[in-house]
Amino acid sequence: MNSTLNKTLAVAATLVAAGAWPQLAQAQSSVTLYGRVVAGVEHVDKIANPATGSTGSLTRAADNQWGTSMLGFKGSEDLGDGLKAVFRLEGGFSAPKGATGDAFFNRRSFVGLSSPGWGTFQLGKNLLNSNDVWFLDPTGQQFMSSATLVRGRSWQGANNVFEYTTPNWGGFTLNAQVALGEQPASARQLRSEGLSAAYVAGDLELRAIHTSRRDGNGRHSDVYSFSNETIVGGTYTVGNAKLFAAIDSVSAPDAASGTPTKLRHGWVGVRYQVTPLLTLIGAGYHVSANRGNGKATLLMVGADYYLSKRTFVYASLGGVSNSGSANYAADVTVNGPGAGASQRAIYAGLGHSF
Repeated sequence: MNSTLNKTLAVAATLVAAGAWPQLAQAQSSVTLYGRVVAGVEHVDKIANPATGSTGSLTRAADNQWGTSMLGFKGSEDLGDGLKAVFRLEGGFSAPKGATGDAFFNRRSFVGLSSPGWGTFQLGKNLLNSNDVWFLDPTGQQFMSSATLVRGRSWQGANNVFEYTTPNWGGFTLNAQVALGEQPASARQLRSEGLSAAYVAGDLELRAIHTSRRDGNGRHSDVYSFSNETIVGGTYTVGNAKLFAAIDSVSAPDAASGTPTKLRHGWVGVRYQVTPLLTLIGAGYHVSANRGNGKATLLMVGADYYLSKRTFVYASLGGVSNSGSANYAADVTVNGPGAGASQRAIYAGLGHSF
């Protein structure tokens, strides 16, 4: 009897599996490997040494000056009725050193659900949505860019992120982020939040971005690290030229005495496609810091030339001029030239995307 029962159950299980298999087979999934490798050479003059009071020039292998070298995986699975499971893993690295920093997936590591009807919800690690300033920057956020005079404030990432992006409503989209600080004393400690809105219609693109980052005490204590930042700007394409303009306001009301509590920052620029292979770039950035911390202007020109669809060479030249009490650098990763001084930087190299 047991033998007959076991055979009956086995046949039933086989029939159920056979009936379910066509439905499971309909679920389509895909995984894409992508990345970019960029390297070159850079020269920066008049780098101040605060310890000795002297200045010197630096020539070094260019790392991510033009853009981040990265390796990533992204994928999706069709769950039916338009619903998809999505994921993305992405790590930036140094091509000259072969190093990945503090974590391999140091840029993005998230999983989520997406639907054309209600948008995308994802959990994990992501770039803070202040990085959406990339769309408003004529350089594409090089080391000489909209990040330079705010010392990388818009480059920051976020851990422990809950994120939602709306569907595209006639060219309008909205993205919201909350990054938990995970501190028992207060939910404000190390917490980040962001809201980004975009409208794209033909040759016009408008964006507004607001982010908040708090320090370990739950305060906005440093305009360049833990602060509120609001960016509003747009682009417009006319023929072969794409025009850029934006204003950027940064505030840290809890900043220490003598350090700025406000930055007023803005820029204009253009990308001009001379040929399908050659693009010329020109941009000007200006910042003003309160509490007597001065003003600075950064000007840069650059060129990108594509040898093929995936391989390109680049060159960028720029300089910063500081007012008497300001000390900003031409390259966001080095020291400035000293109060009231100017500094020049040039980098060039080769990149390949895949």
